[in-house]
Amino acid sequence: MGQTSTPSLRTTENTIRVVRALKELDGAGVTELATHLSMSKSTVHDHLATLRRHDYVTKDGDSYEIGLGFFEMGEYARKRRKIYEVARPEVADLAAETGELANLMVEEHGRGVYLYRARGEKAVTLDTHTGKRRYLHNTALGKAILAHLPDSRVDEILDRHGLPAATPNTITDREQLHQKLAEIRERGVAYCGQERVEGLQCVAAPVLGRDDEVLGAISVAAPTTRLTGERFAEEIPELVLQAANVVEINVTYS
Repeated sequence: MGQTSTPSLRTTENTIRVVRALKELDGAGVTELATHLSMSKSTVHDHLATLRRHDYVTKDGDSYEIGLGFFEMGEYARKRRKIYEVARPEVADLAAETGELANLMVEEHGRGVYLYRARGEKAVTLDTHTGKRRYLHNTALGKAILAHLPDSRVDEILDRHGLPAATPNTITDREQLHQKLAEIRERGVAYCGQERVEGLQCVAAPVLGRDDEVLGAISVAAPTTRLTGERFAEEIPELVLQAANVVEINVTYS
């Protein structure tokens, strides 16, 4: 019998399933969770009681919700990334200067995680937030990161997460993606032309550390009506590259 079948590991996995289901359902009662997870009500109740006792779950009437204990852990994890504190003022300045949405993303477990976001005065509202995980292949941020990972690591990520389509513009062919990543390495910036959200364009640049280790990426996102022509091809890429360069220097020598 494999190690993952031991009772202690099954218990941990079930606790994680309960937490994720609470998020997915936006709060739920024991019966709803048990049905959703195909688990017994008594088992679900025991997991919830333990989580609540340790301040990771709250209860309002018969409904349980994710507690702020996870927020404390998430904020701790974010601050452990040196790039966060260094890049935050540059991303904020980028948003203010462009008037658009500026982002900082890092890679973890083969997915992109938004570490920080700043809104300019004209910034659009999207289905993303700090901490949100995204596929790497269909965003400018993700492609900027993938372009500077070893090919073997890129293939590991694609083997695990695939190349699902979000819009008709999403790259879903592995060879085509590798060609695009080579172009990004040569050009220095990555573009996203409505590959994750129709009507949205994005420009991103990687943040590289010593020995060209990719630490993350910075981007500006805006509607296609505002991010076109010279602004899309030259103005915004230059600003994003400048911001990434400042972060690289400060991360390396701070």
